[in-house]
Amino acid sequence: MKSSMKKKLNIIILIIITIIVLFFSLKDNFKETVTQIFTMNVWYLLVAFFLLILYWILRTYPIYSFCKKINKKFKYLSAFQLTLRTQFFNAVTPFATGGQPYQIYFLKTVGIDYASSTSVVIQNFIVYQIALVILGILALIANKLFNIFSNFELLQNLIALGFIINALVIIIMFVVAFSKKLNKFFISIGINILTKLRIVKDREKKLKEWDEYINKFNECANILLKDKKTFILNILCNFVALSCLYLIPLFILYSMGNFNAFSAGVSIVTCAYIMIIGSFVPIPGATGGLEFGFVQFFGNFITGSKLSAMMLVWRFITYYFGMIVGAIALNIKKVK
Repeated sequence: MKSSMKKKLNIIILIIITIIVLFFSLKDNFKETVTQIFTMNVWYLLVAFFLLILYWILRTYPIYSFCKKINKKFKYLSAFQLTLRTQFFNAVTPFATGGQPYQIYFLKTVGIDYASSTSVVIQNFIVYQIALVILGILALIANKLFNIFSNFELLQNLIALGFIINALVIIIMFVVAFSKKLNKFFISIGINILTKLRIVKDREKKLKEWDEYINKFNECANILLKDKKTFILNILCNFVALSCLYLIPLFILYSMGNFNAFSAGVSIVTCAYIMIIGSFVPIPGATGGLEFGFVQFFGNFITGSKLSAMMLVWRFITYYFGMIVGAIALNIKKVK
């Protein structure tokens, strides 16, 4: 019940913030922006949607390859179904934190125990974060070499903060995945506290259960990491997936008949910056933060109603469309 109420609250917050974003995006040039959207070239928009679907397909492979090592019967279609459903849970929770718990639950339903599924989800998250940071570093280098953006002190500070947060997340995930002693230490402290609060009645039994869980979890993590080729391939897969996602603004620009405002490289660099900033906005879908970053960065190349239209269509394709598809994928099983 509490989880359901929290989800509803997150959706309400998301709707309110979306309305605010729409108001500020459309208040000065509503008619022109709407006209820009409805006169976009459909074929270029289809390419943008295709890039999103390709992003999902590529993001599916890492979790599939990790799961395949644990359960030989695990199918790619199941992994793709999980990727789509994860879009919904990531969309309606702050910092996209709802996706990973659901992934663990889903993998348990297809025959992968909780310890192994937790390890798989953490490994999958690590390879994604590494790809995200690598793309961000390459974006910084490209900006230094070609001076794409300058005099953006506030945004540069936000990007620096985003890098620090993402780097810390990767370090923490590695520690959680591979430090058996540290995991046992913190679990022991937690169980001792819960025992004193009389929430846990049999301390020794609970410690034994968690000890077995951590051993299994650590064993699974080491199995996954030993195959370095797969680990590197999954980082590369996420790298290509993110590159596809970052090219979407370019084809939205093309759909408006503008082929000169910025290049594919600039689109990737700009989106890498935007995603780094959005990674620490504590609102479902980083709503507000991503729109702000998009307007500030792409505003260097395109302005007025075209910028507003491009931002709204980009946000629909990369966020709201995924949330809708994820909700449909989530409810297909329920209908069956």
